Amino acid sequence: MTESVFRLKPGRRLFFFMIAWMASLSSCKQKVGEPQIFQLLDSTQTNINFKNSLSDSDNPGIFNYLYFYNGGGVAIGDINNDGLPDIFFTSNKKGGNKLYLNKGNYQFEDITEKAGVAGDADWCTGVTMADVNNDGYLDIYVCCVSGKLGFKGHNMLYINNHDGTFTEESAKYGLDFAGFSTQAAFFDYNHDGKLDCFLLNQSHHTVDTYGDTSLRRKINKQAGSKLFLNDNGHFVDVTLKAGIYSSALGYGLGIAIGDLNNDGWDDIYEGNDFHENDYYYINNHDGTFTESGAKHFNHYSRFSMGNDIADFNNDGQLDVVTADMLPDDEALLKTYIGDESYDQYKVKILDGGFQYQYSRNCLQKNLGDGEAFSDVGLMDGVAATDWSWSPLLADYDNDGIKDLFVANGIKRRPTDMDFISFISNISVQGSLQSGHGMDNLAINQMPSGVSHNYIFKGTKSEKFIDKSAAWGFRDTMLSNGAAYADLNNDGNLDLVTNNLNHTACIYKNVSKGSHYLSLKFNGTRDNRFGIGAKAYVFSGKQMQYEELMLTRGFQSSVEPKLHFGLGSSTLIDSLLVIWPDQTYQVMHKLQGDQLLTIDQKNANGHFVHNQFFPTVKPVFKDITSDIHLNWKHKEDDFVDFNQQPLIPHMLSEEGPRIAVADVNHEGWTTFIFAEPKGSPAHCLSKRLTVNLKSPFNLILLPMQSPKM
Repeated sequence: MTESVFRLKPGRRLFFFMIAWMASLSSCKQKVGEPQIFQLLDSTQTNINFKNSLSDSDNPGIFNYLYFYNGGGVAIGDINNDGLPDIFFTSNKKGGNKLYLNKGNYQFEDITEKAGVAGDADWCTGVTMADVNNDGYLDIYVCCVSGKLGFKGHNMLYINNHDGTFTEESAKYGLDFAGFSTQAAFFDYNHDGKLDCFLLNQSHHTVDTYGDTSLRRKINKQAGSKLFLNDNGHFVDVTLKAGIYSSALGYGLGIAIGDLNNDGWDDIYEGNDFHENDYYYINNHDGTFTESGAKHFNHYSRFSMGNDIADFNNDGQLDVVTADMLPDDEALLKTYIGDESYDQYKVKILDGGFQYQYSRNCLQKNLGDGEAFSDVGLMDGVAATDWSWSPLLADYDNDGIKDLFVANGIKRRPTDMDFISFISNISVQGSLQSGHGMDNLAINQMPSGVSHNYIFKGTKSEKFIDKSAAWGFRDTMLSNGAAYADLNNDGNLDLVTNNLNHTACIYKNVSKGSHYLSLKFNGTRDNRFGIGAKAYVFSGKQMQYEELMLTRGFQSSVEPKLHFGLGSSTLIDSLLVIWPDQTYQVMHKLQGDQLLTIDQKNANGHFVHNQFFPTVKPVFKDITSDIHLNWKHKEDDFVDFNQQPLIPHMLSEEGPRIAVADVNHEGWTTFIFAEPKGSPAHCLSKRLTVNLKSPFNLILLPMQSPKM
């Protein structure tokens, strides 16, 4: 501000300051303001009034059924082939499922009664749309929980009759499983052209779920996940033959399919809740799988719920995101407690054979060598989104980089420390077990876990930016299942959520200015929607990659299309499509802003993955055995958390330190290892190994603990 302003008369000076202040406000608004991408549509506009309603006083409740608040799923797909995607919601109440027909302009018609898909299972969970009988029309497969707590029913397969009605034929097709199902995924795992089915099942607390990893081999008919082979239209259980674990140890809450090692064959990633690790099944190309998580992942989410597989950083490699329930709010974080002590955790790792787990979202970045994944969730800013269910990686702003949506919220927080303290009281425990009316009082001691949904903008740096409020997700609710689709064919991905005790949400994508390319597929008569097809879009200096898999997030499935944002570009340099049978086709100079149909009859040749994606050569070579380095650090057995339970990490395990130097100036490399208190440092060179009475005063470089 110039000096002359202060020479003005007081009245004029005040007027000037007011103008300047108003201008600064306007300037600030222009700088910080940005267009809202999603608009929550009112149910009076959409005619969607579905609500998955549960009460704390329902029986069975949270004290009887661990997953009482897990909610329902949503599936999106065009059931009548009119070009508009329709929506199916599952309910946790018998006969409460809903099917809505898309009439255009975000208006829907409830056709549940006419279609005959309300369902007669007592407790429905996940839902998937897929063309199970290969007639060119999407069918609907609904999972349910039965066989415990009085729940009755079986999984239901609704075959599309092409006239707006469906016929339940799960028994005919061999998919009438009755047990603890969460979700199903349809894909062609053996390359015979037909869609097979992986059925993800939950578990429940019994003695069979405690112990070491040897229990993975103990079969449980109701809790263990299943793999079904499509044998000429009938699904046959090949779980054991195919190498799939089917025990009560697996609390399956998330299932994702994709070619994670880029060998042309689809692999399986199963997310497990509680003490069991997630499973990573590598396809062996012979109808079998090998669970190989320990070889490829350093750790997992502790309470793995929903998950998704997609190439988030545009390097041509599929990555994995898993949802957990770490709060991002400091006050909530300090009241959050897990279900085991550190000593129990250590025994589980050392004696039980389990891998490391951390209660946070994991973003497992594929390092491209066919072997390793690295969790970058903390580094990239998506590790903490509170009690999360459905993560969905997709390009919601059409800038050519995938964003991350996370459906969020829990009706009650059973992990709250104050509640744990209350429920641990001996008299309270006695009243609960004797049924003396303590349930309502105990439930009221559980704080609410209502939260807003999260959405993060992806960037070229691979960091994610929280845009939840800016993009239209300010309202707090309890969202479980979620799916994305272009509901009005305008080139923007909309979002649909299934909420607990709140009307289902339709979020209209109102973003403008960026371009897109959408793909749909005409496959063979055994896989007409081309499930498993891969597409690589090259535009300018950027490549994007997606694989068509419908089951995503939590208990939900998306429409059978692929969507690519193009940013400011309207031209695609080239498009490579690889079909599930490994035939391929290449198209050049395509216009953006269109829905392009790809026909498999135009494909030929055989795509060789290891030529297009050469194995990344390692930068380092392990020569430990070559130099005979047999030293192993042994830390003092001390648990800091027993004295200070709120510290973020154990200070006693910040070591070991290591320094490298030519100690005797003879050209030999010497390693100096720090040891715990009371132990001498250790020195090793190529010529001799000696114990030093006192450590050298050298620069010690901190080595990250292998546990992290």
